[in-house]
Amino acid sequence: MEQHRILMVDGHAVHYRDEGRSNGKALVLLHGFLQSLDVWSSYVLSYMHDLRVITIDLPGHGHSESFCEVHSMDFMARIIKRVLEEAGVDQCVMVGHSMGGYVALAFAEKYPYSLRGLGLVNSHALSDSEEHRANRQAVCDQVQENRASYIVNFVPTLFYENNRAALSQDIKDLQDQCLETKTDAIIAAQKGMMTRPSRISVLQQLEVPVLFIYGKNDNRIPLEIAISQAMIPRHSEILLLDHVGHMSFMEEREYVKPRIKNFVETCYY
Repeated sequence: MEQHRILMVDGHAVHYRDEGRSNGKALVLLHGFLQSLDVWSSYVLSYMHDLRVITIDLPGHGHSESFCEVHSMDFMARIIKRVLEEAGVDQCVMVGHSMGGYVALAFAEKYPYSLRGLGLVNSHALSDSEEHRANRQAVCDQVQENRASYIVNFVPTLFYENNRAALSQDIKDLQDQCLETKTDAIIAAQKGMMTRPSRISVLQQLEVPVLFIYGKNDNRIPLEIAISQAMIPRHSEILLLDHVGHMSFMEEREYVKPRIKNFVETCYY
C-alpha cells in the first residue's frame, strides 16, 4: 500500500501519506518546525515492508494549507486525529521530532486511548519560558523582514557543528524543503509553540511506553532536561547520542532508524 492522500478539513487541504502494510502495526511520524513529511522518507522506505507508516504535513507545512493565525499544538493534534479517523487507524505508535513532539504530547493528552506508544525525538514536555517566548517573537519579526534569510541561516544550527560538513547535502536539501514554508505558516507555528502548556502531567499519566531520543550536543534541549523527563513515565526508554545535535534522526540515521522500529515492535508486543 502506498498512497498520497488529501483530507479536506473546514475547506483546507491536509496532505498525508499512508504507506506499507495496510493491516500492519501503525506508526505515525510527525516532522518538526518548517519541515514536511518528506523528512521521514528514508525511514518509511525502511519500515514499509513490515509496518503501516503514516506521515503528515502539519498545518502550514509541506503541502498542507494554513488554517488560522495561530496553529496551536492542540489544534494540530485534532487535525492528526481527523487524519487517523480518515485512514481507519484506531491505535498507533506516534513519534514526533521537536515541534512534532509537542503535537504528539497534545495528542496523548486528548486521545490517550489511541496510542500504543509515544516517541519524543529532540523534544520535551515543558512550556516555553519567558526567554523562549521572547525568542519566538523575535523569530516572527525576522521572518516578516526576510523569511528566506532566516531559514537558510536557521537550518544549519539544528545540526551539531562538527557534523555540518559531512551532512552538507542533507542540510542543503532540508533548507530547500523548509523554504517552501510560507511566512504566515511560520508565524502561526511559532505562536502555537509560544502558547503551549506544560505537559509533564501527560508523561506522568501515560500508561504506554515512551521513547526519548536526544543528541548530547543538542543546543536547544539541555541534557539534564532530557534525562529528568525520561525518569517520569511508568515505562520509558532513552537513547542518548554522542556528537549529535537537534536533528538526531538525520545525524545518526542508521542508528536511530532500527531503534524506532524496535520500539514499535515492543509497543505492539
